[in-house]
Amino acid sequence: MTAPTVFALTFASAVLPTPSVSVPPTSLPPEKFPISITEPRIASSPLSSTVSVRPEVEIQPEFSSEVAPLVSVPRSGGQLYLQRLSALKIGKLYTRLPSDSFREIWQNSSVQPTYEQWRKLLALEAKAVSRRNGDRQLSILLGDSLSLWFPGDRLPQSQIWLNQGISGDTTWNILARLPDIANTRPDQIYVMAGVNDLKMGASDAEIIWNMQRILKQLRAMHPRTKVIVESILPTRTPRIPSDRIININQQLQELARQEGATYLDLFAQFADHDGQILSEYTTDGIHLTAQGYATWQTVFQDSDTRVAAAPVLAN
Repeated sequence: MTAPTVFALTFASAVLPTPSVSVPPTSLPPEKFPISITEPRIASSPLSSTVSVRPEVEIQPEFSSEVAPLVSVPRSGGQLYLQRLSALKIGKLYTRLPSDSFREIWQNSSVQPTYEQWRKLLALEAKAVSRRNGDRQLSILLGDSLSLWFPGDRLPQSQIWLNQGISGDTTWNILARLPDIANTRPDQIYVMAGVNDLKMGASDAEIIWNMQRILKQLRAMHPRTKVIVESILPTRTPRIPSDRIININQQLQELARQEGATYLDLFAQFADHDGQILSEYTTDGIHLTAQGYATWQTVFQDSDTRVAAAPVLAN
């Protein structure tokens, strides 16, 4: 029998916006990390995160409906934020709970947490996971809104999933957030980034350079972890030509090989004959529909064996 995974986290003052939360009893899986949380207050306190010669890109988090149009699941960034905070308060990760958990808390909320508050919440989740007991594997999703909105019930439940995606994030900001997962001891890390860099005018070379630094830092932090570089998905926006995405993906594939990571090609599964994302897979030309995430889930499942068999190249 697999030993229960136990987490432990205590923090005196979380800088997170939330109303007073009363959490009802519910039937929950065995993974639990006892925590003691004083009621958070609405505030914004930037975290220190210096990145080389260029500062982090200022991010305005997106608060659009990017998931299936169901009233039983969070449909805005603020609603998802409150769901995750509520889960953390009872010692759980939201990815291990039903998708409609704490609905009475978030369903009528219009709160819009800042980028700094999102990062603080994700850092607290990572800190909790770092104190886990048990032998269940841990996988991390590291990226932007595409990773953020991956439905928890579509992730393989044989392992723990720590979602470290933030809406609007770029390779620069992801690089700055890496210290937040330094102590998590993951088995796999899935990295998808670059589309927001393209939206903001970054060059192909800049994206590849940042991705190389991300991979090198991940390898230094977690030398025995399998790192999976996911391709940039196709889009339906003239601001991001498909030939640029194809070119960057080719470079990402070679970069993954050089850095001892595994490359996971999602582009081919999502693109039409013109190199654009299939219309049924996207809500707005970039973000995904439920069908899009179902396809991503299929690629995850199909790649499990290949990822498991891939060697880990420690420095």
